[in-house]
This record gives sequence, structure tokens and C-alpha cells, in this order.
Amino acid sequence: MPRVSDDRLAARRREILDGARHCFSEHGYDGATVKRLEEATGLSRGAIFHHFKDKEALFLALAREDADRMAEVAAQEGLVQVMRDILARPKDFDWLSTRLEIVRKIRSDPGFREAWEAQGADREAATLARLERKRRAGSLRKDVEPEVLVTYLDVILDGIVTRLASGQSTDDLHAVLDLVEASVRVPAGEHYR
Repeated sequence: MPRVSDDRLAARRREILDGARHCFSEHGYDGATVKRLEEATGLSRGAIFHHFKDKEALFLALAREDADRMAEVAAQEGLVQVMRDILARPKDFDWLSTRLEIVRKIRSDPGFREAWEAQGADREAATLARLERKRRAGSLRKDVEPEVLVTYLDVILDGIVTRLASGQSTDDLHAVLDLVEASVRVPAGEHYR
């Protein structure tokens, strides 16, 4: 029996993830049935679940991809830049429209909650590390603990995701993000002790 190359396996996995991303975006988590996942990927359930244990594992793989991408940007450019990226390219993050269903599942399924929280840990750690570097460099306010600033920025991120998911206008959100950035930085000419 011929062996399938690692490249082909990776390409198949990518096809599944891309199709599933579209399916979750269009139908939500609960509405992304196996039949719809098959239609979106063009593959059988056997092919899909050869690569992923179940629908939850598939969904969490997408969340992990986005968390990794967000963590990389957050580490280099900050969480506000992650939010700017979401606003600039909302279709790259369109699966986040399932966020309300995720909140319901987090409240009712402890295993899902644990897996979901784990996928966001890297982004949070990257954001915290960057804030601490900025604080040591003197450009971040020192009267608020970095952990509180991470929570503050996460709340803003959740608000942006909610606005996008509900179809509200995002026209004024770039100005809001300018305000958020200004609120965590040391004002020009001032120094926090």
C-alpha cells in the first residue's frame, strides 16, 4: 500500500481547516453538522475525522491557529495591532461570529472550557510579556498592573469581536483603538513612578 506523503497529509489537513472555517462561520458551531462539514470541505466524514478526533477538535484546531497568529502579532506589535488586523481583514476572522455559541458552550461544558482557555493562553502570555517590556522601557503606564491591562485589552477585543459578529458598523473602531492605545501609554512629557 503506498504511503501518503507528509506534504499531502498537511495539504489535506489545510483543506479541511479552510472548509471548516467557512462552515463554522456560515452556520455557527452547533449548525456546522457533519453533513455540512462534508459539503464545505468536499470530503467524507472518514477523511475529516481521520485528521481530527471530532468536531470540537476541529473547531479548537481553528481556534489554536488563530490564537497562534494573534500571539505572534501580540508579541511583536501588541494586542491593539491584533485588533487592528481583525478590523482590516474581518473575513480572516469570520469564524469568530460563533463567539456567542462558544460562550454558551464554555458555561455548560467544562472540558470545552478548559480547551478553549488553553488556546488563548499563548496570546495572553505574549501580550503580558510585551506589556512588561514596554513598562520597563518607560512607554507604558506604571500605575496599573500589566495583568489588569491584559484584562482591559481582552475586554476591548471581546467587544470588537461581538460588534463584528453582530454585523454592527466598525467604522469608528480605529479611533476607539487609538484611544485604547493612548490610555495604556505614558503621556508625552510625563513619567509614572
